[in-house]
Amino acid sequence: MNLDELYRETILDHNQSPRNKKELENPTKTVGLLNPTCGDQIRLDLQLEHGKVTDVGFTGHGCSISMASASMLTDAIKGKTVEEALALAGHFKAFLTGTPSPVTLGDLEALQGVSQFPSRVKCATLAHNALEKALNEETR
Repeated sequence: MNLDELYRETILDHNQSPRNKKELENPTKTVGLLNPTCGDQIRLDLQLEHGKVTDVGFTGHGCSISMASASMLTDAIKGKTVEEALALAGHFKAFLTGTPSPVTLGDLEALQGVSQFPSRVKCATLAHNALEKALNEETR
């Protein structure tokens, strides 16, 4: 299996068996975002305690890229501090524009091919934008 096939398998796995696809019962923060270009929609629920993401869930609908990206993101930020989660979102968005990430992005690296399709970058970053909106509001 080559790298492209591995990345494709990772995206399919997260789309078909999304991690953390759930509504939290009493979230600390909830943010909903819509990608008006294609209609992808996401709701991100966060449970924050002592400056850490203790639980996270997402719901919504959209293309396989946006749903897989949300699954990957929620998996990656659980247990991270607010600052670490924000940094991860920033590194991922920069990664999609061709900037090498100074940190390992884990499964999110499977989305690197999206950068070749500017309209799909919005799909891949929808959950990350929701996270930034939620956490930036939280820290004000």
